[in-house]
Amino acid sequence: MTEWVIQAENLIKTYQMGEVQVHALRGLSTQIARGEIVSIMGPSGSGKSTLMNIIGCLDRPTSGEYVLDGEQVSNMKDDQLASIRNRKVGFVFQSFNLLPRATALANVELPMRYAAITSGRKDRARSALEAVGLGDRIYHRPNELSGGQQQRVAIARALVNDPAIILADEPTGNLDSQSGTEIMNLLLSLNRERGTTLVIVTHDPDVAAQSQRIIHIRDGVVVEE
Repeated sequence: MTEWVIQAENLIKTYQMGEVQVHALRGLSTQIARGEIVSIMGPSGSGKSTLMNIIGCLDRPTSGEYVLDGEQVSNMKDDQLASIRNRKVGFVFQSFNLLPRATALANVELPMRYAAITSGRKDRARSALEAVGLGDRIYHRPNELSGGQQQRVAIARALVNDPAIILADEPTGNLDSQSGTEIMNLLLSLNRERGTTLVIVTHDPDVAAQSQRIIHIRDGVVVEE
């Protein structure tokens, strides 16, 4: 039987903007299997960023059900969302989101600090950096690293708590074509070697073409898979 790591059923998300209601998601349903590589695509205003925020436990749906790795998270409170987000989701952002004054090692340690993990933290962070090819850069700060290397640090940070999914938002968007290719190859190799579930939000058809499945969103619903 298929083991679903993401189950979204009839998700509705409505924002109140003054006197106007904005319907970002209009009953969206989708499922993603453990170990799958899925890209989410859609034009601006389609609802893909809202879906990403819900998948990543950064926001809650107005209604509908979302089950992440077997846990019903749709109605969780903020502190519960923060906890499951730290345990279950590894984030990779277009802008890297690294602490500028911290070393690569310290940046990768952050999720473990938030999870109150104290034992073996440096060893785990070092192993994660070695896994992304940066074992010789662990004490470098972001301004001493190339864009591609900074994104590798971000991927190591996403991996370090062994999350159920890695959620990558335009992971190659700030990189030149060669670095972008290297980052995609790294993400794909992590999927092959570790069985990591990858959810990639992208505008780039070349990035999406490397997925096993593409979910197209328009006007807050899935229009094609």
